[in-house]
Amino acid sequence: MRQDETRVLVVDDHMDAAQTLAAVLEMDGYVVRTALSGLAALEAAESFEPLCVLIDIHMPGLDGRDLCARLRAAYGDATVLIAVTGFGSPQDSLDEAFSQFDHYLRKPVDPSELRRILPPV
Repeated sequence: MRQDETRVLVVDDHMDAAQTLAAVLEMDGYVVRTALSGLAALEAAESFEPLCVLIDIHMPGLDGRDLCARLRAAYGDATVLIAVTGFGSPQDSLDEAFSQFDHYLRKPVDPSELRRILPPV
């Protein structure tokens, strides 16, 4: 892994959603990995060391909020954590449930909005 790579981890229990978002990010020059569960994301984060993690909120098992809390405890503010969900509204980002996330995006993710949040490649 090169130091100058901008690594992004996409976490979504729906493979199509994860792969689509990963493809958009790769076209923009990001180095991307996907994980299809919260537990898989924890394992991937250890070896991949992402700068940013996009996390689907509603997943079975370890959901997005719990994953966020674990990643925040492990990596502090060094990793940008972005909530991605098809439910709710932007006002929900003010809710305590989203307080540990750095940003909040609704599905389908608008690539221009994502580019605004992510550091340039």
